[in-house]
Amino acid sequence: MEAIMNFVQQTGFYMIFANGAWDSLIMVAIACLLLYLAIVKKFEPLLLLPIAFGMLLTNLIGAEVYHEELFAGGHVHWDLFGGAANEAGKVITPGLIDILYLGVKLGVYPCLIFIGVGAMTDFGPLIANPKSLLLGAAAQLGIFLTFLGVRELFPIIIPALEEFLEGTPLENLAASVGIIGGADGPTAIFVTSKLAPNFLGPIAVAAYSYMALVPVIQPPIMKALTTKKERVIEMKALRQVSKTEKILFPIVVTIFVAWLVPSAAPLVGSLMLGNLLTESGVCERLAKTVQNELMNIVTIFLGISVGATATASTFLSPLTLCIIAMGVVAFGMGTAGGVLLAKFMNLFLKQKINPLIGSAGVSAVPMAARVSQSVGQKENPKNFLLMHAMGPNVAGVIGSAIAAGVLLAMFGA
Repeated sequence: MEAIMNFVQQTGFYMIFANGAWDSLIMVAIACLLLYLAIVKKFEPLLLLPIAFGMLLTNLIGAEVYHEELFAGGHVHWDLFGGAANEAGKVITPGLIDILYLGVKLGVYPCLIFIGVGAMTDFGPLIANPKSLLLGAAAQLGIFLTFLGVRELFPIIIPALEEFLEGTPLENLAASVGIIGGADGPTAIFVTSKLAPNFLGPIAVAAYSYMALVPVIQPPIMKALTTKKERVIEMKALRQVSKTEKILFPIVVTIFVAWLVPSAAPLVGSLMLGNLLTESGVCERLAKTVQNELMNIVTIFLGISVGATATASTFLSPLTLCIIAMGVVAFGMGTAGGVLLAKFMNLFLKQKINPLIGSAGVSAVPMAARVSQSVGQKENPKNFLLMHAMGPNVAGVIGSAIAAGVLLAMFGA
């Protein structure tokens, strides 16, 4: 009977009732909802499914697949990884997810993913239509407006804000929340790991969740800001871009951005390296590897480890809920910024551009461009906006990396 009781007391079912850990059940329900969206609704399943399953694992009481103590205070406690006892005298045995999460904390995964993204990205539409660079820049408006909103509103909404911040400067948290508006998960992780590591979990989960929900969030905003006449505008085919232009582009951009915003060099350099591997034509084997094997492996590692940080104690707090709410605002304002600039540009252009492509200025490649194409074709079946939307879309990737560099330069230690 003693052996049976020991077994019963070690089950998760017993721990839930004994410890009153009902908040973990809420997180399990949220994880199952995200799994439903990924599997049934197919909302960016390559990202959402690993994140949701990581969230599920970490909230199963007793599983201990992720140990928050190893990363308490936003820092990696290497002594605990080495077998030292914590403050309670307990020796923690790091699990697989603890090890994988180091790639997030040290900023390794975002750069590796950017190499893969660069290898799969065609900058031809941007080179053929340089005006689309402005649309990509306008979509970063959401980042900076959200930064201001968080800095001014959070102290009003949350009276005991200092207790939740745990030593993180409000400006740093505001910058990390604002970067969600770029709809770029790797960039959000890269910035948050340096500016507000305490909040890496909720910000990463919010950023990737909203990236997966691009087809749901963007269309209502696009339709609200445009007229039927604007949505049916047809655009001429883009010019053919030469191979020389495609090879020179990543080299020139890397040099320019690294000198302009040195702190953005790791992200932009990784993006352009991946692109050069593909466009040069002399590294076909490497290009295929970073597009497929490397990208897939890192996506799995990143998704599971990021999802595992969404524990009940971290996720179910007033500050975290406000962060998630402001993430939607940031994303919406980024979408609106690109659409509104396109409308403004049409006041001066002879050849009008369809404002729907402005929404693709956020960094969700190629999802945002596909949404522009889908909405445009519903209004006008003859419309083909995908390649035009890819210009602002890839410009948004560069723009969000530069915005990240600016925030790091302003608020980084």
